[in-house]
Amino acid sequence: MASTLGTIFTVTTYGESHGKGVGAVVDGCPARLPLTEADIQPQLDRRRPGQNNLTTPRDESDKVSILSGVENGVTLGSPIGLFVANRDTRPSDYGNMRDVPRPSHADFTYQMKYGVRASSGGGRSSARETIGRVAAGAIAEKLLHGLHGIEIVAWVSAVGNVETTAVDPALVTRAEVDATMVRCAYGPAAEPMMAAIREAKAANDSVGGVVSCVCRGVPAGWGEPVFDKLEARLAHAMLSLPATKGFEIGSGFAGTRLRGSEHNDRFVQKGDRLGSVTNHSGGIQGGISNGEPIIMRVAFKPPATIGMPQQTADFEGHEVLLEAKGRHDPCVVPRAIPIVEAMAALVLIDCAMLQQRQQLLG
Repeated sequence: MASTLGTIFTVTTYGESHGKGVGAVVDGCPARLPLTEADIQPQLDRRRPGQNNLTTPRDESDKVSILSGVENGVTLGSPIGLFVANRDTRPSDYGNMRDVPRPSHADFTYQMKYGVRASSGGGRSSARETIGRVAAGAIAEKLLHGLHGIEIVAWVSAVGNVETTAVDPALVTRAEVDATMVRCAYGPAAEPMMAAIREAKAANDSVGGVVSCVCRGVPAGWGEPVFDKLEARLAHAMLSLPATKGFEIGSGFAGTRLRGSEHNDRFVQKGDRLGSVTNHSGGIQGGISNGEPIIMRVAFKPPATIGMPQQTADFEGHEVLLEAKGRHDPCVVPRAIPIVEAMAALVLIDCAMLQQRQQLLG
């Protein structure tokens, strides 16, 4: 079940980056939910390649088709099949990498695990696999917003050494995020971030970054104790994304520099519920949501495939000079925004359904 996420609301993704197409099968979606391709396409448009000069020039429209589980614009309660065709494939770009594992890429580890691997584009380790996640996440988001009024917004908070903390998680909107190509939601930081990406691209190199995400309106009580804590499930989801190397919730690593008297979130009455003055916990305590916004950060490494010549070794151990071809992002974080949002939505909808089952069982 390595390609399946979830307990009640489950998502199985399929397809390789240079195969006929990619997609997902969603099971556990309730019947009678109004759903068409138009509900899913906007998030895929935010994820697709070729959006601007900060991304890979691969030209894909990434138009989604609903193959099953929906009739006359309404879900049937049966598995929902989602499909996106690969059209701008160039497997020939990977001919010189057939026998040379790219440094820091999954070529080597996939070969060691399976004894075979997709010969072009990284196969399942390619970020193109995330199309299925984004399509499924759009369905999850529609359910979360319709049933609970939950809003999920992600933004770029760092590119290389350029970082911004000026974005207010309580107020940030997707419109503000999309106002700049780099999706940082803070205008003064946008140009330095874009300059860092363009500089890396011009040098046939790459640069990493950080995506922050807030989930507003999550009620208290979601998440399971011990091994299925909400932050553990979120970390599992986020760290399953290609190129991720770190995850933080709430105060994260910075919280280790505070004393308990500084870090503790003091309770106060907020309207008809108990809330907290601060939110160092990031909306989760004991692995269960506490009603405050859930705030997390995901670190993405510099993309492994770069055009700069690299001294490395082939699978036989012979030294070679690798100059990777193909079309790749110099920085993944601008296009990772809807992917992070999708993964948050998929975790939360499953937790919502688990909580509903818990309440029914009493």
